[in-house]
Amino acid sequence: MKSASMLSSAFLQSAGEALPEPLLALRANRASALTDLLLPTRKTENWKYSAKHLKLTDDMASSLPLSASAGAAADIQGYTVVLVNGVVRPEASNYPTLEGLSIQRFSDLNGDDAELAADLLGKSISDQPAKHGSVNLSLLNAARFEDGLLIQLQPGIVLDQPLFVIHHTSASHSGSAFPCILVAAGSNSQLTLVEDYVSSGDSPVMVNTATEFSLGDGANITSVRLNTEGQNVQHIGTTGVRQQRNSRFEGHSVGFGGTLRRHDLHVRLEGEHAECKLNGVVVTQGTQHYDNHTTIEHVAALCNSEENYRNIAADKSHAIFNGRIHIHQDAQKSNANMSNKNLLLTNGAEIDTKPELEIYADDVKCAHGATIGQLDNESIFYLVSRGLSPRDAKVLLTMAFINELVAQIPVEQVRDTANTGLNKFFDQAFQEV
Repeated sequence: MKSASMLSSAFLQSAGEALPEPLLALRANRASALTDLLLPTRKTENWKYSAKHLKLTDDMASSLPLSASAGAAADIQGYTVVLVNGVVRPEASNYPTLEGLSIQRFSDLNGDDAELAADLLGKSISDQPAKHGSVNLSLLNAARFEDGLLIQLQPGIVLDQPLFVIHHTSASHSGSAFPCILVAAGSNSQLTLVEDYVSSGDSPVMVNTATEFSLGDGANITSVRLNTEGQNVQHIGTTGVRQQRNSRFEGHSVGFGGTLRRHDLHVRLEGEHAECKLNGVVVTQGTQHYDNHTTIEHVAALCNSEENYRNIAADKSHAIFNGRIHIHQDAQKSNANMSNKNLLLTNGAEIDTKPELEIYADDVKCAHGATIGQLDNESIFYLVSRGLSPRDAKVLLTMAFINELVAQIPVEQVRDTANTGLNKFFDQAFQEV
């Protein structure tokens, strides 16, 4: 098995000179650990479907230009922060001003804030991010980020509108970008964060993202993740969540396929009565590939989790869902439910699903289920007999399959963007009917 030390030296380069000392030290620590990082292969259990799509070539080793212009977010009304190729662009952003809310670039951090960021980064993704021999590509982000965003909410602070973070990848030539977001939410604070991943340009590029949430007692965070990057973008994303007592995390994810899309979501319920709800929608077509891996750890007692992911695959595309619920020994009276439903639109498409339950407590309520199927011919016939065209009948049934989750997205702009993308998908998927 290859290790990261066998990559081009450009992948191991040091940069980020503008970062404060604690973050520079963190980067150096993670960079040194890269030499022990194993690269995934088909024999790597949770990468067996995606390893062949991961192209860590010399062309992608260099960082994408930091001076590229920001072209997104023009139609976003409200609070926005724009990152271009992983670097915050204040001149293209519209920061909210609220006492008790702090939004800072990593390069602007000093003193206690820099120490806080260095202390929290990596903890919600893995307890041992630098573990020897691990296959954890979030480590590459920690070793390469040039900038990032620290969002802090003091206890009781509530942001009245969603905060949009636009991750713009400018793919004028090949390279890679490493966006990094850290949210530290104080007790009883509240925030809706929308991460919108977009791109321009046609060169093959890699985006390796890391987003981490630390929720204090009673904090309430809604995270919305929308991926509409171009076909040429390899996207490897990691999201980590740590929740304390009585906190609530709600995650909504909508993704359209590309050459490689991979998202790892890891939630730890560390305080009693913490709750999380995860919804995800994925559509793929052509030869696209989308791989979702989720882990919910019930560490403390009396916590609830609910997870619902749905995939639609057309043509010769491939969608994967791997969901794992881990009930720790002390997590008595946990309540966990996981559902994954999948729809194949063609015989050439492929969907793989693997729900997992790992339970070490004896007083819990846990359930999981997965289905894979195709559109029902009798339902199509019924709708056609009522006057719909075969195409419209299929579109109606396919939309009904995922609309329940799309409708739950709490941000109208994201729902509109998702529906626009879905309509485009339907036009292409059902054009010959």
